[in-house]
Amino acid sequence: MIDNLCTELDVADIVNDETLIAWLEKQAKQWKLDYLLAHAEDGVIWGHFQDAQLTTANSVFPQFPALRLLTLQQCRIFGEPGEILIWHTHRGLKARLLQDDKSTETIDEKQILWGTKGITKNGFTLLSDGQEGLKHAVPLTGINFESQSEKMHRPVRLLVRHYIDYDESGVARISLSRLVSLKSEIH
Repeated sequence: MIDNLCTELDVADIVNDETLIAWLEKQAKQWKLDYLLAHAEDGVIWGHFQDAQLTTANSVFPQFPALRLLTLQQCRIFGEPGEILIWHTHRGLKARLLQDDKSTETIDEKQILWGTKGITKNGFTLLSDGQEGLKHAVPLTGINFESQSEKMHRPVRLLVRHYIDYDESGVARISLSRLVSLKSEIH
């Protein structure tokens, strides 16, 4: 049942950094996806798509890593319509598209992201948290860090959708998850 939600995508055209970016931009435009979250050997990379053009955090805040095929471990481009996941295997790159199906049971979870204060610049907010100096730059602006109830308010949320599947005996389990959106919450 859950397997019907995933479609394998062709990644044969991805051979270098330029073709990776072009492929991601084409997919984001075709499937109307807004955000990018990549994990690479040299760090976490956030990005967003505007008019089919990808902008990553390192173009605004140069201390963050660039999106490069050589260091890429996995990359998700996502939005309300679905998510594309691209990852490395021992046989090369693989990619799949995951889209919602009205007949599949889901649960949405708002995950709290690090960041108690931020600096906004060119469509990104550089979030920092605590004395450790933890930082990342999310493609989100207009974040309100003031909270009446919390001293260390973390307002940024990553919405994750979990897909429920049942085994032969009727036991439910989360069999698949995808990223949906980034939001700012006020308490």
